[in-house]
Amino acid sequence: MTEPEFHKLLQRYLSGQCTAEEKVLVEHWYDQLEQAEGQEVRAQHQADVEQAIWARLMTHRLPATPEPRVVVLWPAPLRWAAALALLAVSIGLLLLATTRLPAPARLTAVASANGWIRQTNPTRQVQHLLLPDSSHISLHPGSSLRYRTALAGPRREVYLEGEAFFQVSKNPKRPFLVFTKQVLTTVLGTSFRVKAYAGGQQASVAVQEGKVAVQAREGAQLEASPAHPAAQGVLLLPNQQVVYSAARRRLQKELVDRPVVLVPQSFEFEARPVAEVLGALEKAYGVAIIYDKAKLANCTVSITFYDEPLFEKLGLLCKSLGAYYTLSDADILIHSEGCQSQLGS
Repeated sequence: MTEPEFHKLLQRYLSGQCTAEEKVLVEHWYDQLEQAEGQEVRAQHQADVEQAIWARLMTHRLPATPEPRVVVLWPAPLRWAAALALLAVSIGLLLLATTRLPAPARLTAVASANGWIRQTNPTRQVQHLLLPDSSHISLHPGSSLRYRTALAGPRREVYLEGEAFFQVSKNPKRPFLVFTKQVLTTVLGTSFRVKAYAGGQQASVAVQEGKVAVQAREGAQLEASPAHPAAQGVLLLPNQQVVYSAARRRLQKELVDRPVVLVPQSFEFEARPVAEVLGALEKAYGVAIIYDKAKLANCTVSITFYDEPLFEKLGLLCKSLGAYYTLSDADILIHSEGCQSQLGS
């Protein structure tokens, strides 16, 4: 296989267009590279991973220039024996090269007599699971998910130990409930992440899209939903998360560590009112930014944002205004005395 052919094979693998045999072969290469490096490599840039695999494969190739050979003239019977031995070795190598490689480890499923299924991820990579209701689950290493066969019942109930990302198929008539030891999360159909490892003192739920209702597991109201959250629960929107502390038995709502753009906006401002800049940030990230409108009413700023994370954008804006920001639950508070120290960027 040439290097261009090798890269084309990896591209087919990443786009889901390779054959079953090619898929097993590529995943075997990944596993071998991870074992050599002693760490997870799939999260690196694709080009770096491809080059690392190709370099490792090249170490097993014959040298470009053959070593000098010593020719020995054997008697005819010995030459026939050597030829037969060489033929046997060649056939053995051919069979070895064409033998199907063992498939990498996958989720292990255990069904119980009372109609429950437990899916466990014993591998070092995130594994993907399709539930009977067409919901997609990305189960992290060392995590397990338990649910009734066919998700039977008026509610779609699953029990998680560890971490998983959920993409739940929408069904308003059958809420989807994720139980962990600490919290209960209820959705009708959306994307979110739950992290609650066994023995951990905290559990967290972060929302990517839609609405999610979260409440403490102890005394939870099973009928609660995003449309009618529990009185002691928390309603989460995109870019928001809740952290439950077992020690304090309290749900703390906050912004995720790295909010993503939900509604793309233009971030080029030339002598524009500060209120306009803050409004664009609010709309882009779906966040609430609270500030003293009277103090910033006559302030303008020239600033351009690129691909900086939200909190870096806020830092740059505050620096240009001589202000600073703090976080309160899922809100952003801007503290400013006005435009006296405005420098413009």
